[in-house]
Amino acid sequence: MSLYPPPQAPAPASQDLALRTIAHISDLHFGKVDCATLPALTAAITAAKPDVVAVSGDLTQRAKSREFSAARKFLDTLPKPQIIVPGNHDVPLYNILKRWRSPLKNYRHYISDDLEPFFADQEIAILGINTARSLTFKDGRINAVQVANACRRLTEHPESAIRIVVTHHPFDSVDQARTRDIVGRGSMAMAGFAGCGIDVILAGHLHTSRISNSAARYHLPGYSALFIQAGTATSIRQRGETNAWNLLRVERDAIAVDCFTWQAGEFSVAKTDRFVKKSDGWTIRTTEP
Repeated sequence: MSLYPPPQAPAPASQDLALRTIAHISDLHFGKVDCATLPALTAAITAAKPDVVAVSGDLTQRAKSREFSAARKFLDTLPKPQIIVPGNHDVPLYNILKRWRSPLKNYRHYISDDLEPFFADQEIAILGINTARSLTFKDGRINAVQVANACRRLTEHPESAIRIVVTHHPFDSVDQARTRDIVGRGSMAMAGFAGCGIDVILAGHLHTSRISNSAARYHLPGYSALFIQAGTATSIRQRGETNAWNLLRVERDAIAVDCFTWQAGEFSVAKTDRFVKKSDGWTIRTTEP
């Protein structure tokens, strides 16, 4: 029996132009997966009928060919389109020659040669940015060229569209005084994102589910974005939290985030956070257990 259910035809575009859904998964870590979660995750995401699936990095544990091959087979069971970015684990750790000469060779071969994947319609515009670097083993970094490219591409679409960026490394952590866990040059990037009105940044890396407001860390007048972090969807490398993923339900001035967690052999909604967009950006409206 196949480990994965057969892929289904992509869901038709939503007839309600005011609503889009995004499945956000992260830190799959093929090579260190809980195999029981894989068919359940496919079933849950397929049932949600997302307009886009966003995968925020660390598809593998050690960037090996067999791990990427397994990740590719799994991704093929999920709905399309998909916005996928690499993580630091997708760069070889112990093969120094590959790490310096071709850090993303296997990623490009098995997953995608596009390191800035993009999707847009009249309601949302979503862009992936690669924050994985061969110069660091765990930390990530974003540069000014990437920020400029993101702003250019995202602002080519209607001003009313919700603008979303996907990275592996997060822009925020629980401890406001701690900067080690967040992406390098985050302050520079957020200043740029404020200028072009980025609404949401999806990330992973920390293996914990969390949503925060950018204004708490980055004090940019009149601007507040949402940082939405997904836990590890399938890995056994957990950090005090069960496997989890997020489903975003996006409207022009409101976003609801359902956090699905692994419970009793299936993924089910553990809580829902709701946010509204005001003149100075996004703020929480309610949290429902």
